[in-house]
Amino acid sequence: MSEQQQSVAAAAVAKKSPTDFLNHILGRRVFVRLNSGIDYRGVLACLDGYMNIALEQTEEYVDGELRNRYGDAFIRGNNVLYISTA
Repeated sequence: MSEQQQSVAAAAVAKKSPTDFLNHILGRRVFVRLNSGIDYRGVLACLDGYMNIALEQTEEYVDGELRNRYGDAFIRGNNVLYISTA
C-alpha cells in the first residue's frame, strides 16, 4: 500500500459522524442553544434521533444571564440550534 493510500485509509478510520460525537458526550456537561437564543447548560442524560434532549442539573441562560435552575429538563429537538460540550 502506498503512502497516499495509507493516508486516505487513516482519514477514513478517524472520520467521525455527529452520532459518534453525541454518543461520546453522553453523561458530560453540555451547552445547548435554542433557535430562540436561550441557552441551557447541564449534564446530557439522553437524546434520541429527533435530537430530543434530556438534561440533568440544568441551568437556563437568557442573554447570558442565569435565569433558572432545574433538576431535570427536556428539550424538544426541533427547537435545538446546536449542542456542544461545556
